[in-house]
Amino acid sequence: MRQALSSEARKKDTREKIELGGLIAKAGLRYEKRAVLLGALIELGRRLKADEAERARLAAIGAKAFGNDGE
Repeated sequence: MRQALSSEARKKDTREKIELGGLIAKAGLRYEKRAVLLGALIELGRRLKADEAERARLAAIGAKAFGNDGE
């Protein structure tokens, strides 16, 4: 039973990581250096904590991008 839960948790974690990688590709950043991506995400996290208007602006951009491919 415990092993089954562990296996399910690993599958869920793997799926989440694949989906997050897909977002990087969708944003056109597939070939960017990992350090640049991580730095950008860290900076974005800081900005989003401080600025709800920026969060809303970026959410609208993302929603529009998802709408262009039917997701």
